[in-house]
Amino acid sequence: MTFYSKQIVTVTFLTAIAVTANAQEFVAGAPIGAVNEAGVRMPMSDNVRVFGSFHFSESCTFDPAKNLILAMNTGNSGDGTENDGFVSLINPDGSVHTPKWIGVSRDGLELHQPLGSAISNGVLYTVDTGHVKSFDLVTGQPLDSIPVPGSTILNGIAATADGTVYASNTRSPERIYKITADGTVSVFAEGAPLAAPNGVAMDMDGNIVVVNVTDNAVITYDPTGEVVGIEYAVEGGNDGVVVLSDGTKYISSVRFGSVSRIRPGQQAEVIATGIPSAASMCYDSIQHQLVIPLNGNFALAFIKL
Repeated sequence: MTFYSKQIVTVTFLTAIAVTANAQEFVAGAPIGAVNEAGVRMPMSDNVRVFGSFHFSESCTFDPAKNLILAMNTGNSGDGTENDGFVSLINPDGSVHTPKWIGVSRDGLELHQPLGSAISNGVLYTVDTGHVKSFDLVTGQPLDSIPVPGSTILNGIAATADGTVYASNTRSPERIYKITADGTVSVFAEGAPLAAPNGVAMDMDGNIVVVNVTDNAVITYDPTGEVVGIEYAVEGGNDGVVVLSDGTKYISSVRFGSVSRIRPGQQAEVIATGIPSAASMCYDSIQHQLVIPLNGNFALAFIKL
């Protein structure tokens, strides 16, 4: 059975961000350092490690080219005009590389409450207050901001090499939206078996894998929106999903603090427990580890695989 809508909504890319005449150009933050007495900015020495640098980090993604973790940080709750979300760069050992990479300056930047994140083909994607936003992965420069009409809380996100994005809408209407590189927004899937969908990932066959908050279903859709498989994590309340090249899936439960592993053709097993608010995790393919943001605990957890 197909769970997608034929309704298509075309939107225009917002490729330029309005700035006032006296505004400065967008700049990305620099790695940790300090200006010494002589007025020279000194990088932090190699014998120092700094941890922390998070503000309600809900998701992360891994950049193998930089060998760094990108942690998305939401701003302060308010009326939605604060524009204080930011992105941190974190070393694979958990120490801080750049406290505020995107967000050190607000010139040319609008980023409020970034939640899910994904990297594909040199672009960082995130969902933020009803929009899908993208940034250049090298410079941090904002690229596009695409509104998603009808969305209530965009949450998880996955991206393909051609710039197509799949984003979950966790609250009613429970949907997965598809946003193509030309700015076309459509409803990819809606209704059961979605039940407060959250984490979204791509598998090696180009299928879209989704986990629910309300139950423990791990749903695989093919690119047409057809459900081609449903597996089950050990516990429900799930937020994050990672799919490895061999088809193994890892699922993090934000409600119950566990990580389930589902190997192809096998039942789920728990590999970690007691992780508070285990949110939308990422896979560090170089160090072979899972990295899990802990939401309001302002921390990241690391699990070596």
